[in-house]
Amino acid sequence: MKKTSLAVLLPVMLCFFSMGFVDLVGIASNYVQKDLGLSDSEASIMPSLVFFWFLIFSVPTGMLMNKIGRKKTVLLSILVTVLSLIIPLFGGQSYYVMLFAFSLLGIGNALMQTSLNPLVGGIVSGDSLASTLTFGQFVKAIASFLAPYIAMWGAT
Repeated sequence: MKKTSLAVLLPVMLCFFSMGFVDLVGIASNYVQKDLGLSDSEASIMPSLVFFWFLIFSVPTGMLMNKIGRKKTVLLSILVTVLSLIIPLFGGQSYYVMLFAFSLLGIGNALMQTSLNPLVGGIVSGDSLASTLTFGQFVKAIASFLAPYIAMWGAT
């Protein structure tokens, strides 16, 4: 049984943390609705896009992961997620830019949720795999709890 070091687990737990930030879509869509003067139906499309792209990309992500590897797929998911959060800073006054950013957030989330657990399975030994994945979900829950507060702070 191999021992997994903190230096290996810390970046993985940070990925779980960033995965929890997809839960900011609810409060973020409220702020976008207010800022852009959108109707309720226009604003409700944004959170739906996040989950739509997860539906579309979850199976192809498994195939991508088999082709380029787990680690590269997780790194790609981080890149797509960061890009989705940066785009509104430069063009956030457009409804279509926000639709694109929310779509990228869903794609990044699909990539991360599909590839992160198998990555952990390759890093952690069998005896501690379940507890490591449970701890990862705990870290994700912390991010889900903090995401609305961070969104409110960023909006003010």
